[in-house]
Amino acid sequence: MSSGVTAEIPNRRLFKPFVSPVKNKPNAPSTRQGGSLKRVLSVRKTVSTASPPKRRKQSSEDDTDETDETEKEECMPGVNYNGLSKKLFKPFRPPVKRVEGEEAGPDVRVVRGSLGVRRRIVVAKGPRYNPDTEDAVVLYRPPEPSQCTSSASETSSTAAVVPTQRQNKSLKTLLGISTNDPTEAVPVAVVVDPVLGRKLRPHQIDGVRFLYNCSTGLIYPNAFGSIMADEMGLGKTLQCIALMWTLLQQSPIAGKPTIEKCIVACPSSLVKNWANEIVKWLGSTKIAPLACDNRGTKDKVARSLRSFMAARGRMVIHPVLIISYETLRTHIGILGASPIGLLLCDEGHRLKNSASQTYQALNMLQVQRRVILSGTPIQNDLSEYFSLLNFTNPGLLGTTQEFRRTYELPILRGRDSMATDNEQKKGDQQLAQLNAIASKVIIRRTNDLLAKYLPVKYEHVVFCPLTDLQTDLYELFLKSKDARAAIGEGGKCSLQTIINLGKLCNHPGLLDFGTVPGHERVMPDSYYTDSVQSGVRGRGGGRVFHPKWSSKMMLLDRMLQQLSKAQDKEKMVVISNYTQTLDLIEVLCRARGFGHYRLDGAMAVSKRQTIVDQFNNPRDPSLVFLLSSKAGGCGINLVGASRLVLFDSSFNPADNLQACGRIWRDGQRKPCFIYTLATTGTVEEKIFQRQAYKTSLSACVVDEQENVERHFSRDQMRRLFVAKLRGTTECETHDEFVCTRCIKGRHTVKAPMPMDFADHNTWDHFSSSDCHKLADTLLKKCMASDVSFVFQFKSYTP
Repeated sequence: MSSGVTAEIPNRRLFKPFVSPVKNKPNAPSTRQGGSLKRVLSVRKTVSTASPPKRRKQSSEDDTDETDETEKEECMPGVNYNGLSKKLFKPFRPPVKRVEGEEAGPDVRVVRGSLGVRRRIVVAKGPRYNPDTEDAVVLYRPPEPSQCTSSASETSSTAAVVPTQRQNKSLKTLLGISTNDPTEAVPVAVVVDPVLGRKLRPHQIDGVRFLYNCSTGLIYPNAFGSIMADEMGLGKTLQCIALMWTLLQQSPIAGKPTIEKCIVACPSSLVKNWANEIVKWLGSTKIAPLACDNRGTKDKVARSLRSFMAARGRMVIHPVLIISYETLRTHIGILGASPIGLLLCDEGHRLKNSASQTYQALNMLQVQRRVILSGTPIQNDLSEYFSLLNFTNPGLLGTTQEFRRTYELPILRGRDSMATDNEQKKGDQQLAQLNAIASKVIIRRTNDLLAKYLPVKYEHVVFCPLTDLQTDLYELFLKSKDARAAIGEGGKCSLQTIINLGKLCNHPGLLDFGTVPGHERVMPDSYYTDSVQSGVRGRGGGRVFHPKWSSKMMLLDRMLQQLSKAQDKEKMVVISNYTQTLDLIEVLCRARGFGHYRLDGAMAVSKRQTIVDQFNNPRDPSLVFLLSSKAGGCGINLVGASRLVLFDSSFNPADNLQACGRIWRDGQRKPCFIYTLATTGTVEEKIFQRQAYKTSLSACVVDEQENVERHFSRDQMRRLFVAKLRGTTECETHDEFVCTRCIKGRHTVKAPMPMDFADHNTWDHFSSSDCHKLADTLLKKCMASDVSFVFQFKSYTP
């Protein structure tokens, strides 16, 4: 600093001398270069003619202390503290300048030209998205202003009569600031984000509106749950994403969301798929879902869940948690600690048993808005139906005992063939009453709607007679002790017998020959020598195997060979209930050189979506995708294939429907062909008949863990093991229908359109002599003596 300015400064000092906040100690030299810590004070240069600001004098003994003067000289050498040549401070100016011509008033939204007042955040008065555009999907529209005014006047007139206690005036009232904020009093419209709204189909728009009305209590005042029961391929996931995103962003109160966080519970194989779908429809910049797929240690997962549950308001980084049912059950102590805005349960038919651990864990979550996604909500009986309804809306139908007394027992009595007229009338009344209540919280549409948007779909039920070896083994097995015990005693013995016969129908190589007494007499020598492997090893590669010993395996082999030679490069999905069957088919693929993928329960969950994406890639050279119905029959999209073979049917028809819905869904570009294989006159056809008939809810078997005798009477159990083999019938199912459209065994009368998918009697059907009329050229090329009858269903396009 120059000393020429000393005369301009008064004799008294206006400032305390600068003292370095860090002093060097003689015994502790600094590690920096030079051994001493230097502080540099940068002085901002200003040009001003005004006098320096005055400040209060501060008295201190340090002002005359020689030691301090020495320290000043060390900190800022060459600076004359008796006079300042540069101004250290600028004159204060208001940070917000008043706009010229603007009059200040107490009711302005931003107070201008004043010190210490932050800008007030003004929330938009209207809805987040314009509800008046042509393609706007409006979920809630507020009443007209005239209605609001009339209701407000009625309220004010009523309130004027009641004397109220005088309240203290607020600061806004004293200052004259109006408190009549229209954004707080008038509700606004709730509109689906146009990014999603433009992609929703008409039936999906109706579905989102239905879910929103249920989730906001517009249907029943204290019921906020619902069931999305659309069939496979109708876009249940997209509809729920639209609901979730709308609730996370909007509410009838402008600028305020309805919920802060959402949990999506699903099977472990679908965790990554849900995350991909959310990012696909909304984009990675709008939302960051937290996919908890059990990667890492248990403690790491717990920390992530605690962070998710603790976040509030603007601290919510991941508003959506995607978690498997198993992981949720493990960490329910963390997830149940605080409220959640919305719960989505994919493949929600898992909650059909109210006594299961999954059901009990989900019920511990503090959430009112619960949505179940299930294409098959009713699989067995009314008690399971009640479990789903009671989970989404507890108490809507009363307790379990009340539901059973009021609805289940009268309905079942009324449907009994021996019911009296009064019982039938009472049953019909209670059924109508139950439907009236349940229809307001359940929405279900069939996949006939997809015919407008997707390519044509053909479904075939192909009946294959057993080979000579299969027939001999089948007859020997029915004479065994296990089979006789199953017919006479039932129970677990019956279930195991059905499973063994089903494996034999797939291929004799799957059967334990020790359970078939006398099998040595019928086994040809070539069975142990003929093999398709040719040195191929792998899962199932250690056993001798050839497809010629099974009629279904021979048909599949010919179909795959025809597809591999075709120019259009179609792909096929093969589904089975048994991993041992998949082992044999994998050996066949390796021997024929067919590129293939396999997904079953042994594959890690984190790898499943990767191979699905690879298979769906049009550039991928693979031909076959082998899929276990238990591990991947639900929720997986395999639109890269246009053909699907259900090699063996499940006891539960819902499993078959779920499996067949993997290819005919959004994203499919080619005509689809689905084949359900069954052996003629065997236990497979008997089970198929039970699924095909339109009987009561409890007429079909649910799963392998339940007692078969619960669903079959003793007489029906005997009929189940009565076989019609060796050309006795082309199709026992067709014989049972007593078909009126066939003359002298030939299909003559054309099937009505549209066909009823649930009633196979309305399907086209062809005997072995008429199979040349089939619409599928691949099936016609591959048919031989191992196909006796075919049912054909075609999707209807109005």
